[in-house]
Amino acid sequence: MTTKLLQFVNKKKLMPEKRNSSLRLKDFKEIYKQFDTQEAKKQASRCSQCGIPFCQVHCPVQNNIPDWLKLAAENRLEEAYEISQSTNNFPEICGSICPQDRLCEGNCVIEKGFESVTIGRIEKYITDVAWKKGWVKPVKPPKEIGLSIGIIGSGPAGMAAGEQLRKKGYQVEIYDKYDRPGGLLIYGIPNFKLEKEAVKRRTENLKKSGIKFHKNFTVGSTKSFDYLKKKHDALLIATGVYKPREIDISGNKLLNVVPALDFLISSNKKCLGDKVPDFDSGKLNTKNKNVIVVGGGDTAMDCVRTSVRQGAKKVICLYRRNKENMPGSIREVFHAEEEGVNFSWLSTPLKINGNSKVETIEVAKVELGKPDSSGRSSPNVLVNDTYKLKADIVIKALGFDPEPLPKLFNCENLQVTRLGTIKIDYKTMMTNLPGVFAAGDIVRGASLVVWAIKDGRDVAKYMDSYLSKLNKKEVLSKSFAYK
Repeated sequence: MTTKLLQFVNKKKLMPEKRNSSLRLKDFKEIYKQFDTQEAKKQASRCSQCGIPFCQVHCPVQNNIPDWLKLAAENRLEEAYEISQSTNNFPEICGSICPQDRLCEGNCVIEKGFESVTIGRIEKYITDVAWKKGWVKPVKPPKEIGLSIGIIGSGPAGMAAGEQLRKKGYQVEIYDKYDRPGGLLIYGIPNFKLEKEAVKRRTENLKKSGIKFHKNFTVGSTKSFDYLKKKHDALLIATGVYKPREIDISGNKLLNVVPALDFLISSNKKCLGDKVPDFDSGKLNTKNKNVIVVGGGDTAMDCVRTSVRQGAKKVICLYRRNKENMPGSIREVFHAEEEGVNFSWLSTPLKINGNSKVETIEVAKVELGKPDSSGRSSPNVLVNDTYKLKADIVIKALGFDPEPLPKLFNCENLQVTRLGTIKIDYKTMMTNLPGVFAAGDIVRGASLVVWAIKDGRDVAKYMDSYLSKLNKKEVLSKSFAYK
């Protein structure tokens, strides 16, 4: 018997059970437990199966959310997974880390008095069951294509593109500068949001599909960009953006004023069992320290929540706007507040004080003015309204800019935009260099994992189209030569 839908009227929205904040501060494990089968069915049955599914419209990869919710409500989980993975290469990862409150769930048509459907956690539940049941299989292309594709970067854009191209039968090799595949999924996002086993099993699945991974590979020093161009029939640049934005104030070069990514990579490596000298020395370790995190995005939330788990004495997040105007997920702010993080809204740093190391940070209050180009209220600094905070470490979480790839790759003819992102033809996603494509954050700027997955899937289509035409021309030329 099928489960009735439209149950939002008599069934409340629930998330999976959340571990108590005092317990979860003792480790880096996922904060939510898994739905059991009955509760997953109940929550999925709350879907209204509306005529225009705005959840799907506002999902970057256009997930067929109402369809797999209906199947989950009927406990037809294998079918639900097939539909879920048809539009998303890593549904369990998106189910864990997507800001659903700003995307699918935030645009659910169910009135707020009833609350939206719990989409993300059901997505993760479906895929976790799929892994346990053995429904997640390595790619087996119908035929092998004798063309080679090189992908620079093993983050979500690179891996999604690689899997899509491997499905077509291309020979795919992925190059990454780190010692583990996954990019920011493995080193940038903390365990309590995304357990690394989820990333490891995906990369292992790609390896079983025939994709080759080259680790500790830096383009320009390990091998040249020209070498990769000659080796492969097409190249994809999917490096992401890693250059930290600076705090343009005095004292920003003092010891213990550190970039967010350095801090997060150090913590994630430690959780993975690596030796991390900068962590062990205390440089990138917040234990017993007064921590100031500057920023209001998801990276800032990762930093404050990592700090409290490392045993920080006090953690303060400085953000120049109010809670309503912050770019990060409100759900993440709520988790951070539960865990003891202090938020200083409408505050911006003026000066970092100290001799060799940071000692205090001077902060100015901010008032909000008219909306700026981002659509948010513009911050106006009140220089006469200041105060000081004690600080043992300041973590800069102001976002990321592109690294100077033409210089790093020793390929000065690779065109970039005025922002430093790779310039592409949006009709083909090809750069100005024939056969060289680009996708993900290195094109759009720092963004969400789900957008990187979408870009990876899109660029795979364009690369296939390009190589198919190239292959046909080659076949034709050979046939004419034979005649």
